[in-house]
Amino acid sequence: MSTITQRISSFLRSPRGQQLVDRGRRELAKPTTQRKLRELATRLSGRRR
Repeated sequence: MSTITQRISSFLRSPRGQQLVDRGRRELAKPTTQRKLRELATRLSGRRR
């Protein structure tokens, strides 16, 4: 039985995994997505003590 990390890395090497990686990179390149992530990081860091 393969470990979860092996299964994930195998998936990411597959054609479907590559499509998802490319889609994620395109989404992260968008300024609106970057702004939303910065706002989320700010909110989450504000919750820490």
